[in-house]
Order: sequence, then C-alpha cells, then structure tokens
Amino acid sequence: MTVLNADNLQLWRGDLHVLRGLSLELTAGQCLQIMGANGAGKSTLLRALCGLLPLEDGRIRWRGHDVRENLPGFQRELAYLAHGAALKADLTPIENLRYGVGMRRPVTDATIVDMLQQLQLDHDAQHRLVRQLSAGQQRRVALARVLLLRCPLWILDEPVANLDQAGQGLFVHCLDQHLAAGGIAVVATHQLLLPAAARSSVLELH
Repeated sequence: MTVLNADNLQLWRGDLHVLRGLSLELTAGQCLQIMGANGAGKSTLLRALCGLLPLEDGRIRWRGHDVRENLPGFQRELAYLAHGAALKADLTPIENLRYGVGMRRPVTDATIVDMLQQLQLDHDAQHRLVRQLSAGQQRRVALARVLLLRCPLWILDEPVANLDQAGQGLFVHCLDQHLAAGGIAVVATHQLLLPAAARSSVLELH
C-alpha cells in the first residue's frame, strides 16, 4: 500500500531545534497541508522528507521501508518542488521540461506542449527564454514538471506562489486529480488550498 510515514523527526539548524519529535502518516489519496509563519520550519521539513537533509533522529518510511535503505529508489517516486522554480534561465519552458522530465521518464514535445497549454501558458511564452517570463509563468512551468513526472508522491513548497487566482484554481484542480488517482501530497502553504476533510489535513508549525 502507498504510505508515507515519518516518526519522531529531530533536526537542528545551528542552535535552533527546528523539528522536535514530529511524526505523520499519509496514505493513498491524502494531502497534508503544512502551515506556519516564515522560519517555522516548513521548507526544512519538506527537504527532510525528500531525504535532502540529514536527521539527528527519527525515521521516514515509504511503502513500509526506511527510505535510507534505497534513497535513489524513493526519490524516483517523488516529485519535489522547491520554493524556487529550479529552471534554466537561458532555456525555453519546452527545453527545460524536455531535459528536466526526460532525465526521469520518456516525454515528447507534444506531451510537454499539451501540459503547458493545460496550465494556460500561451504559445509565445512556451518559446521564450525562462528569464523573459514572469514569476507566475515560471511557476506554471515548474508545476508542469511536477505533473509530467507522474510520481505518486508530491512534496511541494509554496506551489501557488506568484500565481494569479486562475493559476491557483488550476493547481488545486490538479491536486484534486492527483489525490483522486491515489497520489499523496505534502504541501507547504501560507493559505489553505483544500478544506480540512477526510483526505486533507493541516499541520501547523510554530
């Protein structure tokens, strides 16, 4: 069964004890929205869940196995979106996705264009250099990468940052579809994206 567990996570950043015995469990179709003020540790928690930060103590399990036993295998099953878009400024959106997604799974330019159109990035923007795009347009390209990877686990840091209302609505629709298909999502956010319900919960960091 698709399950993400974290048990008693402990992590320090210098003299600051950021994660203090944090535990969570998510099963297929569930989303955890992580909220809290700047500096509360939202991004740190996401990076730790991805295996990008070493823990002082605690364990993260995916599908019942400690992720440290096969970290590359675990990371192949997750799509991580950092606070920054992580795009090459001197490539176009299509070129970015051709290589960024293509290193993980086969993808055609037609599939890339179709996804960018779904996220309402127009033809002109698709062929401009990323450095010529607005912050909101760059975010749509970064979200397209998440969607094209087709991973069961999403770990997303402020996915709707810089998006207008229409873009935020598109993302929430994509998140709903991901959960309905049995995916899992951990999302750091300053605003509630999904109402608290059976498949959505909220973790407040202080």
